[in-house]
Amino acid sequence: MSKELIRLEGISKAYDGEVVLDNINLYINDSEFLTLLGPSGCGKTTTLQIIGGFVKPTAGTVLFDGVRINDVPPHKRQVNTVFQRYALFPHLDVYDNIAFGLRIAKLGEDEIARRVGEMLEVVDSAVSIWIPRLSTK
Repeated sequence: MSKELIRLEGISKAYDGEVVLDNINLYINDSEFLTLLGPSGCGKTTTLQIIGGFVKPTAGTVLFDGVRINDVPPHKRQVNTVFQRYALFPHLDVYDNIAFGLRIAKLGEDEIARRVGEMLEVVDSAVSIWIPRLSTK
């Protein structure tokens, strides 16, 4: 059995008095694949934003590996989420956004530079392929 990694205890969130999440309890185990499914406006994104630290809950506790992380900023959490609209840390440039996870994994700066360079080349190649296709439609 895998170890519990993330736990939400009594999480609530209200925006301007309108309750979006009401006393949510959820736990996610290490190496577990989880899908949040529901209609627009039901709180899926808000839940992920709370886990990621982008939104503070109105009430409740967020635990990561048994440690309360409610007040830990997003860039210092050992959890990551890719959102549809934004997934970059606004205080970091492109290079440092790409390098972020590699630094968390404690890779050396030479290895980080090599890997970031490779990924930028991949993106550049993909853009070079898709831009001409898009411009002809």
